[in-house]
Amino acid sequence: MTVLQGAALADDLPTPFPIWPAGVGPGSEALTVQETVVERSADPATLHDRYTVGITRPHLSLYRPAHPNGTALLVMPGGGYLRVVVDKEGDEIGRRLSAAGITVFVLTYRLPGDGHVHAADVPLQDAQRALRLIRARAVEWGIDPRKVGAMGLSAGGHVAASLGTRFDAPAYVPQDAVDRQSARPDFLALVYPVASMDPAIAHKGSRAQLLGDNPTPAQDAAYSTERAVTAQTPPTFLLHADDDPAVPVENSLRFYAALHAAKVPAELHIFQKGGHGFGIRGVTGLPAAAWPDLYIAWVRGLGMMP
Repeated sequence: MTVLQGAALADDLPTPFPIWPAGVGPGSEALTVQETVVERSADPATLHDRYTVGITRPHLSLYRPAHPNGTALLVMPGGGYLRVVVDKEGDEIGRRLSAAGITVFVLTYRLPGDGHVHAADVPLQDAQRALRLIRARAVEWGIDPRKVGAMGLSAGGHVAASLGTRFDAPAYVPQDAVDRQSARPDFLALVYPVASMDPAIAHKGSRAQLLGDNPTPAQDAAYSTERAVTAQTPPTFLLHADDDPAVPVENSLRFYAALHAAKVPAELHIFQKGGHGFGIRGVTGLPAAAWPDLYIAWVRGLGMMP
């Protein structure tokens, strides 16, 4: 592994910008952890595989389409709540979907294990703030504020599912005029998501990072997103592989069942093969490789993009 600093990223990634007025997220002011990017690829000249840790200043990376269609998407990569993946669940998603005309924002959110105040809620705080910021600056970016979606992958799926079910929860003290905007996504996508904290199906690592080693049944229930689905939850696209060895497919099945019961429009794709954390690169040659096109068709079907 190679440890990189910010300058090492500037040549191939968009320049990130902060989401909070002070840069540092609320409740993280006393922390001394340093944001670091780690390269896992054995051949980064050919293919990057980076992740970020030590985040106190959450930020967005903007992927502007050549021909924007007014639709925006907030993407939350995974990483088991231990890290935030840079490439396969961030940059590659941003490039693929911006090529379809969507203005994509990839969020590098704070991680609950770093010692933040209200640690379990800092990812949701960052997601709420990021979505509000996108709406507040919609004119600047050529975005329709009524067509702003959210997508989360793996543990980022828990962040996105929390946003889709707790968008109006008072997760932080309002900072400025941005916080008068709604944090509700207009549409939602959960890709092999860590949806539940039920110990029978939860991803154990994500659950431990979010809630500690011995969470109470009440904590498990409060952070099980499928239990918070209501009729106000946005229309949702779900994607999972049946052979996922890390996050059981029951996470997506339960969330879909809750959406169905609440009469929320939803679409669920379960592929036989794909494993976990495949993003786009990991399913080349498999039927699951069609998922970005299926997602784009679904967003069009909602009337959220031309």
